[in-house]
Amino acid sequence: MITLIKFGTSGWRAKIGEHFSVHNIRRVACATALHIKENKRYGYNGEEYEFYLKSRNKSKPNVPLVIIGYDTRFFSEIAARIVAEVFAYHGINVIFSNIESPTPTVAWMVMKNNAVGGVMITASHNPPEYNGYKWTPFWGGPATVEITNDIESKAFSLPDSLCERYMDFEAGVSNKIIKVADFHQDYFEQINKIIDFKKIKSVKPKVAIDSVYGTARTYLKKLLLDCGLNIVGIRENRDVYFGGHSPDTDEDNLKDLKLNVTKNKCDIGLACDGDADRFGIVTSSGKWLSPNLVLGLCYYHLLENKKMKGGVVRSVMTSHMVDVIAKNYGCEVRETPVGFKYIGDLLKTGSYLIGGEESGGLSITGHVPEKDGILACLLVTEMICYDRSGIDKIIEKAEKMFGKFYNARINFKISEDMDMGKIVERLKNNPPLKIGNNAVWRIDHTDGFKFILKNGAWLGLRPSGTEPVVRIYAEANEQSLLNKLIEEGKNIVNGK
Repeated sequence: MITLIKFGTSGWRAKIGEHFSVHNIRRVACATALHIKENKRYGYNGEEYEFYLKSRNKSKPNVPLVIIGYDTRFFSEIAARIVAEVFAYHGINVIFSNIESPTPTVAWMVMKNNAVGGVMITASHNPPEYNGYKWTPFWGGPATVEITNDIESKAFSLPDSLCERYMDFEAGVSNKIIKVADFHQDYFEQINKIIDFKKIKSVKPKVAIDSVYGTARTYLKKLLLDCGLNIVGIRENRDVYFGGHSPDTDEDNLKDLKLNVTKNKCDIGLACDGDADRFGIVTSSGKWLSPNLVLGLCYYHLLENKKMKGGVVRSVMTSHMVDVIAKNYGCEVRETPVGFKYIGDLLKTGSYLIGGEESGGLSITGHVPEKDGILACLLVTEMICYDRSGIDKIIEKAEKMFGKFYNARINFKISEDMDMGKIVERLKNNPPLKIGNNAVWRIDHTDGFKFILKNGAWLGLRPSGTEPVVRIYAEANEQSLLNKLIEEGKNIVNGK
């Protein structure tokens, strides 16, 4: 039987050796090659690709060009080579990373080289037994559903014989179809256009960096070492098991970073997840900062310290802190469904200064319309160099200006006898009009169910389409109210 290859918000992911197999990697690569050659909208001869290049005064490569990168997981480089071999057979040129590379780096290489797209072999922050395949179209952001649907349908209908056709990697290199290259310098040149490294160099904060055994290990530290900073580095080696923990930047996985920041009296602690598209920040006092707060601080920093202008894009379940900041500066706020592809779609227009989501994704205008954890870490470093009062004082100042925002997200597992479809139907037809003692002012159906109270607090419920889980989000101006909202969310899911 053909394994169904299904793309989620960040590509196709599966267990290594189970569905993430040599044959299935060749199948999805072959499907992508046919998408590149045949799709009349997003392919090499597609109208959207032609329009994109023309609007930016860029010339189209003589033959289709694809960028390929991979993370530090088990089997990643081999999988990337397999993909390159399939593209080479189909006459598609490849620029192949000579070492593991971050997802945002691959996205930038796609944009810089006018490539029709890029492949990143990664499962991002998923457990170590998983790996994945992410397609990045020519604009450098996450693929749309229309594109992934086309690749999925092609992958399903391909005969096995066609999937197994490929050109040996070394032959591809010899024939100059595959070019092995170092991605660092091109990405560094781009980051240098965004970050004020002169300011960082003049202040020289002491920084702790946690690479979480991932792709940031040869990027983030190098950029700051070039500024002459005193850096404490941890988890810099490659470990395909990621120390027995998913390579995430949540508070639980950054315990060692918190200890190293306080022990070494660092000004800030920085971390990226496995493929460096997400960030984690720890203050000088050893406090982990929620991505919601970091997004707000970075937006404030760009507006206030760097005197930049522009609105903000956030997903529906992201903190309203940026809304208050935007209002204070007379800027626009756009709300999107959950998923950075929606945020990136607006960022690439150039009409918004920054975009982000509560799960740790952030980027800015003029850069890739894709999550970039390295950029986020550098923006925070830059911020503490502009305002030298320290990160904790900066937070205090922001809270005095914009208020306090307590927020949380939990994955609430429903019991086996509960039907997810019935829960969704109940929420649609009989939504709660009161949450605790508070009347519901507005219900937002952008993505799931978001119950907004008159005092500005809100409760969000997003039923999973693949797991027996309802994601509960909440925000309030007091911790006690936040706790009540979370409990009310559980009660609502359970029909109480």
